[in-house]
Amino acid sequence: MKELWSALCLVAVLEGLLLFVAPRAWKSAVAQMLGTPDGRLRTIGGVVAAGGLLALMLVRG
Repeated sequence: MKELWSALCLVAVLEGLLLFVAPRAWKSAVAQMLGTPDGRLRTIGGVVAAGGLLALMLVRG
């Protein structure tokens, strides 16, 4: 459980850094996502989640 919380905190740090370093790029990305159909966003989210899970499995052995 401690590892899950650590991972979630790391996500928050990375997202915060993105907002800190490139707020205009972040706004642009959000504006583009607002115009993207829900189905496509779900597909992208599923692919990213699956890729992250696969990478985690490879890293953790």
